[in-house]
Amino acid sequence: MIVDTSAVVAMMLGEPERAEFSELIRAAAVAGLAAPNYVELALVLDSRGPAIGRELDRVLADHRIRIVSFDPAQARAARLAHRLYGRGSGSRARLNFGDCLAYAAAIVLDEPLLFKGDNFTYTDVRDARAELAR
Repeated sequence: MIVDTSAVVAMMLGEPERAEFSELIRAAAVAGLAAPNYVELALVLDSRGPAIGRELDRVLADHRIRIVSFDPAQARAARLAHRLYGRGSGSRARLNFGDCLAYAAAIVLDEPLLFKGDNFTYTDVRDARAELAR
């Protein structure tokens, strides 16, 4: 599975989905966070102080979430995702830059995506919650 930053933040902030996301990630054979999503998330959190940055590292390690390389095929898929589902495309998904990166990693690696919210439900990406609940 690919983990979107929204799921990581939900776990870190103790949001209602925290336990569910944690269980799903632990049950997955593989859990990955796209490298550019990791950088984006880490920069935002590090700007809030070193403690929350360390918490990010702890959450990733505790859940065995690995940082996944981002390659040219994923870059092209992210560009297409923005064209099809990005803000300004007319799609109800209204994906932002980071969303397009997570979408691309999931699509190219043929993995379901774990996310919070409903924006990805308006795309063709596989929903990890739906797949792993079976």
